[in-house]
Amino acid sequence: MTVSYTLEVANARFCGFSRLLFRWRGSIYRLLYKEFLVFCAVYLFFSVFYRFLLSPRQQDLFERVALYCDKFTNTSFIPVLFVLGFYVTLAFNRWWGQYTSFPLPDNLMMVVSGNVHGADDRGRLLRRTLMRYANLSSVLILRSISTRVHRRFPTMEHVVEAGFMTVHELKKFESLYSDFNKYWIPLTWFSNLASRAREEGRVRDDVALRLLMDELNNYRAKCSLLFHYDWISIPLVYTQVVTVAVYSFFAFCVIGRQFLNPDKGYVDHQLDMYVPVFTLLQFFFYTGWLKVGELIINPFGEDDDDFETNQLIDRNIQVSMLAVDDMYQNLAPVVKDKHWKQRHFSVPYTLSTAAESLRPTFKGSTFDMRMSAEDLEIHHPAGDKQYFPLQTKGVNGVLQRDEGFLRGGSLPSLIDVLSQRDEDEADEGDC
Repeated sequence: MTVSYTLEVANARFCGFSRLLFRWRGSIYRLLYKEFLVFCAVYLFFSVFYRFLLSPRQQDLFERVALYCDKFTNTSFIPVLFVLGFYVTLAFNRWWGQYTSFPLPDNLMMVVSGNVHGADDRGRLLRRTLMRYANLSSVLILRSISTRVHRRFPTMEHVVEAGFMTVHELKKFESLYSDFNKYWIPLTWFSNLASRAREEGRVRDDVALRLLMDELNNYRAKCSLLFHYDWISIPLVYTQVVTVAVYSFFAFCVIGRQFLNPDKGYVDHQLDMYVPVFTLLQFFFYTGWLKVGELIINPFGEDDDDFETNQLIDRNIQVSMLAVDDMYQNLAPVVKDKHWKQRHFSVPYTLSTAAESLRPTFKGSTFDMRMSAEDLEIHHPAGDKQYFPLQTKGVNGVLQRDEGFLRGGSLPSLIDVLSQRDEDEADEGDC
């Protein structure tokens, strides 16, 4: 089940993210603890082996090997940061693209409800069947890519039992042979049934039919995109390179980060702390980063943060039937609203939000811009200078004097002031 913590981070506060560190479900600890324990056990083995099981001559050889391995782990010889960072970024963009490609029937059901008419059983049957076909297509594509959905609908008979398909439709579906995935067949049924509804006059004009086809094609495109996301993965060689880079780096760290005998005067080995704190932190960060990429590269599995595909199927079929059946022409009486007689009104606040009503509204970053009198001069090719007349009344376009500065409204209102002055001067000239 997707782990949501949005409410807990709604407001920035002291140690806000720190409180999330104590969660277990969906946490990096749950994802990483097995690899972390293995690394600690292997490190401990080599530490005990070096300290207690080797002769002095063998310890000298081990120390030379450790210094050699440490030389490469402390340089950029293995570009772990670059390779890992780019890989996780690529995996995250792929994860977000799969989320935005999930076929939701909301737009389609609105178009069906508003353009397939008829309150009788025939009209109701057409609308429900159209949306059932759309949902059936999403079920077929999801059971092809999601392990959760496939466990729920392991065979087509389970799909029939769930009500997404009739027995006759299943026979028709299986009679159509294709070497490829046939998730698109119910959408073809949708388009044919929509054309029949047009012939019967249930869809009243070609514009409405075109709108139905456009929304259907958008829905089909998302189903197709999910299929191709499942088909075309991040190149395997890149995943292998990242995995080898991370694990080989820490394989060298197991030996290279051992604490050597401080009496021998090796550089950077003046202390014998037994526990490599910073190496463990480095393992936690780098390997944790790799596990994040492993988690999000395919969000249609059964991990804690994978997509809730079964709940989405339940939601989609329920709201689809609600929109095209129970809500069809089922409107509340159209009456005058509460503010019918009020030209200017405000919506009330609760006591906890009343302070927000006192804040000035934002009208633009330059609305309160302060300008000097010289900045308001109008330049004419003849060299004459004109000033905007100062006014002290009005709301829009009022210029107010404030300690030698002019405060202005919008530019069109200033032009209106200048135009009015020119018209007054022209009238005086005619007289």
